[in-house]
Amino acid sequence: MPPLQFTLTGDFIELHNLLKLMGLADSGGSAKARVAMGDVTVDGQVELRKTCKISAGQRVKLDGQTIYVRAPD
Repeated sequence: MPPLQFTLTGDFIELHNLLKLMGLADSGGSAKARVAMGDVTVDGQVELRKTCKISAGQRVKLDGQTIYVRAPD
């Protein structure tokens, strides 16, 4: 799968919201559950905090799909 790109509109986005917006989770509840199960990595490390603040330059991975987070233009 080609990596996905997400451009921030502010300083950060919470992890569960990013997964939902990018279509990697059907709902916010589903996204939170996947994070809680340890299925998500941020910059190569398992992330268990559902509301972890994801900033520009970070890489999020779930089910073999990678999201690169970019700063607003």
